Amino acid sequence: MEDIKSMARAAKKRLKTNFWADCKRNFDRDTTEAKKRGVSEIQVKSSLKGKVKSEILGEKEDEFYLKVKKMLDSEGEVSDAIGRLTDKEYFDTLSYEEKQRYTLELSNKYLAALKKYRRERELFGKKD
Repeated sequence: MEDIKSMARAAKKRLKTNFWADCKRNFDRDTTEAKKRGVSEIQVKSSLKGKVKSEILGEKEDEFYLKVKKMLDSEGEVSDAIGRLTDKEYFDTLSYEEKQRYTLELSNKYLAALKKYRRERELFGKKD
């Protein structure tokens, strides 16, 4: 019962703060810009839909992605990205095999974050 009440409170708050009007305005603005730049409108709409959905569900952006995004915004793609993203204290406690596994998993997470970053920049026209 408490979940329903909290969901109702959140919905009421969205209505009071013009959440939906802001979503519509951002949606229209971004799709118009996408048309002007020749980017697929469907991709932009899909991306915006995902952002709104995650915001409604209360999901926060992945902390790792935010760290990668900050690094890419400030310094661009660097050759030692994995080294910069490694948790040194944790890494030092691992065995050789665990270090290999950790590095591989970190590399995969970085590549996924890089792909998301590039897609966002392409869709939303964020140029340097």
